[in-house]
Amino acid sequence: MAWKLTDDVQEFLARAEGFLRADPVANTVPLTVTKAIRTQGPGLYPKALFGWWTAGGGVAGTCVWTGAYPVMLSAMPGPAAPGLAGALAEREARVPGVNGTPEVAEGFAEAWTGRTGSPARVARRERLHRLAGLDMPDPPPDGAARVADAVDRDLVHEWYAAFRRDAGGHGDPNPAVVDGRLAEGGIVLWETGGRPVAMAGRTPAVAGTVRVAPVYTPAEHRRRGYGAAVTAAVTRAAQHAGAEDVVLFTDLANPTSNGVYHRLGYRPVEDRLVLAFT
Repeated sequence: MAWKLTDDVQEFLARAEGFLRADPVANTVPLTVTKAIRTQGPGLYPKALFGWWTAGGGVAGTCVWTGAYPVMLSAMPGPAAPGLAGALAEREARVPGVNGTPEVAEGFAEAWTGRTGSPARVARRERLHRLAGLDMPDPPPDGAARVADAVDRDLVHEWYAAFRRDAGGHGDPNPAVVDGRLAEGGIVLWETGGRPVAMAGRTPAVAGTVRVAPVYTPAEHRRRGYGAAVTAAVTRAAQHAGAEDVVLFTDLANPTSNGVYHRLGYRPVEDRLVLAFT
């Protein structure tokens, strides 16, 4: 049982893609991140690191770390998360945090703190949801959805950054990632009176699964149903594009948004814990 770490996405996928695709809902983030790197090139995340844990001759866990974000951990056996913390500590890696199911994330954090002395704090508690059946808002708010295009680039970048700040992230989002999503037609705006008032994005389908992210409404336009309407619109677009499953993450500290997504037809799959190291 051991971790293999590499900065080569092709090597990683050659070994671990089958493991990830066996549960594309739970592994939506590593699948879409690696797809984006293969599509846009390794320069998309210059400091990306990938890893897989082998047990019994097969892959039993993975990690994906794009540098600016916490290390994303899949489901894995008990010894794997502490083993990864040890492997990264030996490389003198500067790990900002970890994202995984509570048991896996806490196992990594305990070992990381023990090896480096860096304490962990809870940065975010998330819940992964999968669409059971889409219930469109009735009645819908004023306005209509449209796909964002190059004319909307500045606004989309501004709203991506605002979403990340609201979610407690640090720094600006990767502009190449945002541009890629925009070029794919994966960003939908809700407009009223010719003015955008909300935004929702979606990833390309991987293994039949599409993830809705981000969903953002500026503060001055909230509590009018725009966020629900644009989420429903981008969800329906994903279905029309052939998605077998549509998923999204919610912040458990925000009961309002959790209620909105439940009314649209999203149901819980698993909880995840994001820990930051100080």
